[in-house]
Amino acid sequence: MAAEGHSAGEYIAHHLQNLTVCRVDGQWVWNECHGNFYAINVDSMFFSVVLGLVFLTLFRMVAVRATRGVPGRLQAVIEMTVGFVDQSVRETFHGDSKLIAPLALTLFVWVFFMNLMDLIPVDWLPGTAALIGVPYLKVVPTTDVNITFAMALSVFVLIVFYSIKIKGIGGFAKELTLQPFNHWAAIPFNLVLEGVSLLAKPISLSLRLFGNLYAGELIFILIALMGLWQLPFHFIWAVFHILIIVLQAFIFMMLTIVYLSLAHEGH
Repeated sequence: MAAEGHSAGEYIAHHLQNLTVCRVDGQWVWNECHGNFYAINVDSMFFSVVLGLVFLTLFRMVAVRATRGVPGRLQAVIEMTVGFVDQSVRETFHGDSKLIAPLALTLFVWVFFMNLMDLIPVDWLPGTAALIGVPYLKVVPTTDVNITFAMALSVFVLIVFYSIKIKGIGGFAKELTLQPFNHWAAIPFNLVLEGVSLLAKPISLSLRLFGNLYAGELIFILIALMGLWQLPFHFIWAVFHILIIVLQAFIFMMLTIVYLSLAHEGH
């Protein structure tokens, strides 16, 4: 429920504020980092790392304890997830790399776990943090554009790396300068067109995930303003939002596979 003594606008702004730390005049300061490029969103980093460790621990535990025959429920779910990701990679990726399938699995499960935090009622964890003196706390890392862009930027580095590794520097340069018009006079136009297309990949990849989860989080915050009526509406929106949580993790994974597959192909 909305905190007493706060307007709806203040309540929304409070829930959309990250817990930040930055260095100002040689000192570390908290929550006074507006416009500071080197500010660190501590809550986003914390939950990203914790959920990544949960993913690794869970999968390793199941791998170590895996049994033949009839698997347990957790093992069955993880086996289905691994099989689904493996099939998606086989159907979409046309190159030869041992990195793509583990990368796709990591992205899918990690993004799914981060998105899943959106189902926790918006006041529970921030309210608990406030009791120990933490003024702000955003618990959904994918509602922070810095997190989604960092992940997309990592994918972008792999795209460039494999493009140069598979095609060579000359082949990669030709893709940027001799497409779509294979004539020396069109090189400046091709370079601008292909350069924009290349840079648009990480931008669209990050903003798509961020925008969908940010909008979903905002709706949960608005529902929380309804007082006691928030419970049924929260449940209804949460059921629908589960589809968005899974779908956005799947889209992020699939676009990564597609982009890396294109990086392995010649024209």
